[in-house]
Amino acid sequence: MRLHHLILACASFTAANAFASPQAPVQGADYLVLATPQPVQTAPGKVEVIEFFMYHCPACNALEPSLARWVKDNAATVSFRRIHLPHTPANDPEAHLFLTLEALKKEEALHAQVMHTWHVERKRLASDKDNLDWALKNGLDKATFEGAYQSFGVQTRLKNLPRLAASYQVDSTPTLIVGGRYLTNPSMVAGANPALPRQGVDQATLQVVQALVAKAKLAK
Repeated sequence: MRLHHLILACASFTAANAFASPQAPVQGADYLVLATPQPVQTAPGKVEVIEFFMYHCPACNALEPSLARWVKDNAATVSFRRIHLPHTPANDPEAHLFLTLEALKKEEALHAQVMHTWHVERKRLASDKDNLDWALKNGLDKATFEGAYQSFGVQTRLKNLPRLAASYQVDSTPTLIVGGRYLTNPSMVAGANPALPRQGVDQATLQVVQALVAKAKLAK
């Protein structure tokens, strides 16, 4: 009986892959539905899209140009924000820098510069000192930066990041969450659409996100 169930499950997964496409994404192949829908932070009429990412992640860096264009093109209907997945379980310097810039309302303005530091300059921001040096180099006031970096609010959010990621069922980057309900990422889309060329995966992922935004609107 168990073998029979296993065969049926494998057949179902194969069938899903056979009909998966970025324009008409299939649940279980191109995307997943979260076991527990998460609260959203967005204005009425808009759909929230979250990117879970890490500064050092090459795939996140590769997705960034296409994602930035997509966010700009869909600004009227989509509310976009990022969450930094912690690379280390506690006191992760990358996530700590992200949360500090976010607290200072500098994250959006300086996001590209942090990515440039990691992926073009090839400089690792792997400690509190690295982060402070980077902040000063990029025009931030030392006392203001350190005050936010060491603040109770930032420290608390840093401590809670692993639990937050778990609530969204995220364990890799980049991963995109749509409407607090749907999860997709380039690895899923590539696996569901094996004929896609590697250079087309990021664009296909955003096509899946676009379809999920439409789906989330209908679900409201």
